[in-house]
Amino acid sequence: MIKYLFLIATITAMAGTSLAQVSSPAGIDLPSLNRPLATWSQPEREFGFANWDRIYPARRIARGSQVHLLPEGPDLPTFANGGEGALQLQRNIEAFKLAGIVVLQDGKLRLERYALGHSASGRWVAFSLTKSLTSTLVGAAIKDGFISGVDDLVTRYIPELSGTAYDGVTLHQLLTMSSGVKWNEDYASPDSDVTHFYSAPVDAGLDATVSYMKKLSRDVPPGQKWLYNTGETNLIGVIVARATKKTLASYASEKIWARYGMEQDATWMLDRTSQEHGGCCMHASTRDLARLGQFILDGARIDGQSIVADGFLEAATHKQADFGDPVMSYGYQWWTKNDGSFNALGIHGQHIQIDPGRRLVIVVNSALPSADFTKDSLAARTALFNAIRAALDSELLGGGKR
Repeated sequence: MIKYLFLIATITAMAGTSLAQVSSPAGIDLPSLNRPLATWSQPEREFGFANWDRIYPARRIARGSQVHLLPEGPDLPTFANGGEGALQLQRNIEAFKLAGIVVLQDGKLRLERYALGHSASGRWVAFSLTKSLTSTLVGAAIKDGFISGVDDLVTRYIPELSGTAYDGVTLHQLLTMSSGVKWNEDYASPDSDVTHFYSAPVDAGLDATVSYMKKLSRDVPPGQKWLYNTGETNLIGVIVARATKKTLASYASEKIWARYGMEQDATWMLDRTSQEHGGCCMHASTRDLARLGQFILDGARIDGQSIVADGFLEAATHKQADFGDPVMSYGYQWWTKNDGSFNALGIHGQHIQIDPGRRLVIVVNSALPSADFTKDSLAARTALFNAIRAALDSELLGGGKR
């Protein structure tokens, strides 16, 4: 389901002369990363994902002066002393290249583990986890009065799309990936939109995203069909930036990163016209991604007040679009499940899972060898998350304190 977002044009177009200046482990020819991500070796993935914003242009998401503490809770049952959970975790590290995991339950740190050279002080590229942050900034922009609501037409904020397939498309339809505009995100095809998106010439005076998206054609009427489309999340980012008259990175810092108390600065990758990719590539610590998950779990509130418009988060994290899966659907740039949990997902195994019923946040960063989950890697990730939930459930049944 999660499409491979970066092909030849992404890697070659975004890399700059700074590549030669980045210190790399022995055996990695860093300038050679200026080639398709799909061709990177496993050591290159492990290094490149940890150093993404040293390789590609990015803008800082500034932290604030205070840090939202993560108090330590008791050890998670079965994840210590060789228990079943510990075995599941070790299998994910060894076989499926898990680099970092942070588990918060009721705001307390219950499990934290790093591998592949990653650490609590390091950062990792989030890939499409970033989509869920972009969605949250839409809710903030509505709350702040910069955007009237999700029923606003896209052309209200991007008039350059007037007279294109985006006539009549609403922000709601972008958020739910149901615009009805034709798009091909097949990373294996040299003729797909996701291939051409990052390499097509940018029309003079236009944002890179707008320049490409305005040339697309219509497939079905708006709202009738769900279709995964990273280009449209980039359009959402353009809308937020134009409406707020701020960069996405500065607005994210102002509304969330600095105010909530993230521990480290993060960064956000830029496109060829210096606009953040709304659909990809925040670079942040695993702990701060866990803080982001906790912030969402707590209703996107800071000092008791939600930073998003009334009802926005509820809609964002519940089913808005159906793509035929029996247990999973799509909200506003969140993957929603029938059990009430919801997920932010990114290629190569990046994952935030939020389980409101258990007051649980699980964050994983990884360098999974394949962009998408394979049958085996998905089974291993599912078993790991099930072991975490089972440990918490047994603790509650046993009368343990959370």
